[in-house]
Amino acid sequence: MSFASRTKKELTQLETKPCCQRAELSALIRLNGTVVEPNQRPVLDVTTENAAIARRIYTLVRNIFGVHAEVLVRKKMRLKKNNVYMVRVPFRVEEVLHELKIAEIGVQYRQGIDRELVRKSCCKRAYLRGAFLAAGSVNDPESNSYHLELAVQGSDYGESLLHLLNQFDLNGKLIQRKKGFVLYLKEGDKIIELLNIIGAHQALLHFEDVRILKGMRNQVNRLVNCETANLNKTIHAAVRQIENIRLVEQQVGLDNLPPHLREVAALRLKYPEINLNELGSMLPGNVSKSGVNHRLRKLEQMAEKIKEGIEWQKKR
Repeated sequence: MSFASRTKKELTQLETKPCCQRAELSALIRLNGTVVEPNQRPVLDVTTENAAIARRIYTLVRNIFGVHAEVLVRKKMRLKKNNVYMVRVPFRVEEVLHELKIAEIGVQYRQGIDRELVRKSCCKRAYLRGAFLAAGSVNDPESNSYHLELAVQGSDYGESLLHLLNQFDLNGKLIQRKKGFVLYLKEGDKIIELLNIIGAHQALLHFEDVRILKGMRNQVNRLVNCETANLNKTIHAAVRQIENIRLVEQQVGLDNLPPHLREVAALRLKYPEINLNELGSMLPGNVSKSGVNHRLRKLEQMAEKIKEGIEWQKKR
């Protein structure tokens, strides 16, 4: 089961107040419902591919209106052959739509979200919960990016839902796609806040745990990469220093060097793997890193002059 499916299953098991049930059901029907008129009598169908959500819709309709809806199950014919669940309300459709503030006259839909329906803070949360159940998806926190979205039809309704979402300072965005509009969040912190708002606390804890572990892994990787880069840098520098010392030894002789250069050259040849701090601690007088580096640069300059002399002799 995907992270999004587990989150939705958790949400369908919440116990809520009557006012919140009304707001949640309104969002579910608004996003997943259609009104058809077989035999010239309106019938409300609410469709979902999630069995838990279908049960939730059935329960909410029964609790609010005392209506026992029909539940139909169909098999998809294309691509994924998942079950499609249809909760059908065959009567009192106009009453349901009016009570849930979805339609005004007959079965004509409103453009936005009725303010009275989401007047309370708890009802705003419930409406967002219903919208997520009906049209929401969220990436698994283990994936490379964080992304939560709600797919809606119509810019007016999309703007209303965006306004409701951003009343909780979630910084949501709305964009148009081929089949409608998408309201989305891309910040991990904001997705966690929304999960908290709609009541998905188990999903929130899992999301946060994974995010913390990913952060720790990334930090460890950065430290390892930094240490590796520093180690490579030290090794390359040591190889260059030894090459310079070997050249000076061949052409000049270490015994002919000043004592402070002879000492550092001999130690570098003996301990090619240690860093400059360790090298300095082994020299008489415990020489600093900058002091060791200065002596090695002197040897490098001598080697460069020797190389120039050799090249000049070759050209002649």
